[in-house]
Amino acid sequence: MAQQCSARSESLKNWVILVTGGGSGLGATLCRRLASEGATLVAADVSRKRAEDTAASILLTKGRCRPLELDVTDAAATESAIDDIVREYGSIDVVVNSAAIDVTEALDTLSVANWDRVLSTNLRGPYLVTRYAVPHMKAAGRGHIVNVVSTASKRAWPNAAAYHASKWGLLGLSHSMHAELRPFSIKVSAIVAGGMSTPFLLDRFPDIDRTTLQDPANVAEVIYFILTLPGETVVPEVMVLPMRETSWP
Repeated sequence: MAQQCSARSESLKNWVILVTGGGSGLGATLCRRLASEGATLVAADVSRKRAEDTAASILLTKGRCRPLELDVTDAAATESAIDDIVREYGSIDVVVNSAAIDVTEALDTLSVANWDRVLSTNLRGPYLVTRYAVPHMKAAGRGHIVNVVSTASKRAWPNAAAYHASKWGLLGLSHSMHAELRPFSIKVSAIVAGGMSTPFLLDRFPDIDRTTLQDPANVAEVIYFILTLPGETVVPEVMVLPMRETSWP
C-alpha cells in the first residue's frame, strides 16, 4: 500500500507575521486572511494611514494586527522595526515581501532616479527585510520568507525595464535564499503572481479589462496553503495566474 501523504500539520495560531506593502492590495488581503487563522500580523506600509486602515479592519473582526509605517529601502529603519517586533512579540516567524512599485516609461526617458527607486523598493527592500529577519529565525530554528514576485520575472513587455529588472532579480534572490537557508530550517517561497485586481494595476491603468485579472484573495489563499504545509516540505516557487492572464501564454 502506498504511504499516505503527511497531514497538514502547521497552524498559524500565535505566529508573528510581517507583511510589507500590507496597507493595500495583496498585502492587505493577505494580512486579513492570515489574521483570520489566529496569526499576529504586522502590516507594514510606507503610508501610515494605509497600514492603520488594514489593522483597523482586522481588529474589527477580533484579529490581531499592528500597523507599522516602514520604508523598506531604509536599512536602519528596517533593522530597527524588525528588532522592535521581536522585542514586543518574542519572535518573527514569517516575512512576506509584498511591497512593490512600478514606473511605466520607455527606457530612454526613464530617469535614473526612478530606476533607482523601483530597484530599491522591489529588490533592495526584500533583501533588507530578509537580512535583518534571518538572524532571529536562525536563533529560533525555523522561519519562512515569502517573496511576492510577478510574471514580470518570467517574460518582458515594453516600458517596464526597471520593474522587470527588479522582479527577475527578486526571483533569483529568492532561489538563492532558498538554497542558503534550508540548512537552518528556514523556508523560502517565491510567489509568481499574475495580474490582480488591486490598486497597483487599477490606479495606473483605469481602462484595463478587469476580467483578465484575478482576485488577490486567491493569491493570498495560495500563500496560506504554502505556509501551512508540514515542516518537511517547502515550495520554492509557484505561479498563480488568472484564467485569462494576458502576460503569460
